[in-house]
Amino acid sequence: MTAESKSQRAYRVLRERIDAGTVVPGFRLVLATIAAELDMSVVPVREAIRRLEAEGLVTFERNVGAQVALIHETEYQYTMQTLALVEGSATALAAPSITPEQIARARAINHTMRQTLTDFEPHRFTELNLEFHSVLFESCPNPHILDLVHRGWNRMRVLRDSSFSFVPGRAHDSVDEHERILKLIEAGAPAIEIELCARAHRTATLDAVLERQASAHETQTSTHDTQTPPGSLEPHQQTRGIDAA
Repeated sequence: MTAESKSQRAYRVLRERIDAGTVVPGFRLVLATIAAELDMSVVPVREAIRRLEAEGLVTFERNVGAQVALIHETEYQYTMQTLALVEGSATALAAPSITPEQIARARAINHTMRQTLTDFEPHRFTELNLEFHSVLFESCPNPHILDLVHRGWNRMRVLRDSSFSFVPGRAHDSVDEHERILKLIEAGAPAIEIELCARAHRTATLDAVLERQASAHETQTSTHDTQTPPGSLEPHQQTRGIDAA
C-alpha cells in the first residue's frame, strides 16, 4: 500500500473537519497553524487547501486568506439546479443495472430515514440521504456525469445540515419521493420518467428552501423598524440564512 503523502494527510484531515462540521463556513484556515498542528511545513498544507479550493470547499478572500467556503442563496440555487440535472441523469442511466439487492438496500436506508423523522436530527438525515442516493447513482456508466454528481454533492457538503434544518418539513416529503423513485426503477419505467422524477425530487428541496428564505426576508423587512423587546433576538437572528445552519 502506498504511504500517504503529507499533502494527502493534510487534505484528509481538513476534509474530515469540514465534513464533520468541526470547522464551519467562514472559518479561517491559517496555514502556519495547521502546519504546526500536523507537524509539517506549510507547503503540503497549501497544496491541500488548493485542492479543497478546486472542489469548492475553500475560498480565498483578500485580506482574509483561506476560509471554509460560504454558500450564499444564489450559489446554493445554482448548485442545486446543476445537481438536479446531473443526478437525475445519472440515476436514469444507472437504473437498468441496479439489482434487486441494491433496491432492497436503498429501501432499507429510506426506512431508517423515515424512523428518524420522529426524533429529527438533520445531520444524521443528511448522511442517510446521501447514502440512499449513492446506491442509485453510483452504477451510472458515464464517468463524466458521475464526476459532476460527486462534485455537486461535495459542494453541498459545505451546507451540511442546512437544507433540512431550514425546512424540516421537507424531510417527510423527501422520504415519500424516494419510494416513488424506487418503484419506477423496479417497474422498469422509461429512463426519461426516472430522470424527471429524480430531478423533481431535488428541485422540490430547492423550491422549499427558496420559499422559506423569501418568507424570512419578508419577516425581517416587516420587523426592521420594530423595537426588539429586552432579552429577545434581533429579527436577523430569528431568521437565519441557509448558509448559517
